[in-house]
Amino acid sequence: MKSKVYDNASSALAGLLFDGMSIMSGGFGLCGIPENLITALRDSGVKGLTVIGNNVGADDHGMWAVLANGQIKKVVASYVGENKILEQLYMSGGIEIEFNPQGTLAERIRAGGAGIPAFYTRTGYGTMVGEGKETRQFNGENYLMETGLVADVSIVKAWKGDSKGNLIYRKTARNFNPVMATAGKQVVAEVEHLVAAGELGSDQIHTPGIFVDRIFSGTGYVKHIERRTTRPMPVTRSAGEKA
Repeated sequence: MKSKVYDNASSALAGLLFDGMSIMSGGFGLCGIPENLITALRDSGVKGLTVIGNNVGADDHGMWAVLANGQIKKVVASYVGENKILEQLYMSGGIEIEFNPQGTLAERIRAGGAGIPAFYTRTGYGTMVGEGKETRQFNGENYLMETGLVADVSIVKAWKGDSKGNLIYRKTARNFNPVMATAGKQVVAEVEHLVAAGELGSDQIHTPGIFVDRIFSGTGYVKHIERRTTRPMPVTRSAGEKA
């Protein structure tokens, strides 16, 4: 049986990329994004991409690099803030954005991975989100029909993985990664720690290896924060000191 383990992001993506393809990219903001794979995607020069994800990175980080390189034609996302280039491209007609309520986007991906072609939801009915979509009533309530999503390739990031492709995500980095790992025709995972098969506890695994086609150990991870919002520390006073 051919090994799923590759040396790096570039070799893991080799032979999978082509112009006009669709790509799902895991992460939420900059949390849990497949950083090495995004860099390799940018360096590949593949163009005309449809990128499916919660967002398209933030200024200077994440999928922003692929966008800034002129490689993305369409975005299917729920949040497009923190990204000046995306705003400029959209306002000038240089890119298409298919807006999705966040829960709807997650369910469309989950449905695609489960082989469900479509489902109904109340979210977005009577708004721009519902324009041109089939509607139906259930129990006196109006619903929109949303279609499941699949992609030519899903790129995901996990904390630990083994040589069989089993994955464990860490805390909130779990976000969109597990559902996207089920909805790609080819799934490439980068992990912070790659171990031998059998080293992961079976009850701890979030994504079974059957969904993952290629895996490698990433490097150089930096935990960026899109917008740091803090409050000043309260002033502490000694006992008896007047406020």
